[in-house]
Amino acid sequence: MDKKLLEILVCPVCKGSLYYAKEAQELICRGDRLAFPVREGIPVMLEDEARTLDPEEEVPAP
Repeated sequence: MDKKLLEILVCPVCKGSLYYAKEAQELICRGDRLAFPVREGIPVMLEDEARTLDPEEEVPAP
């Protein structure tokens, strides 16, 4: 994932910052607890495509 792209991408729901989970290939919004998929290097920033994080899933602190 391109670092410059990560700097400008925000959550489409709350406009908050995103964390890139490299192994899971997801962009995670800590505030909304949503994980947006990254498919073939392309972030899919649609709310309908995001999965809700389970309560026990930990998200690294910023």
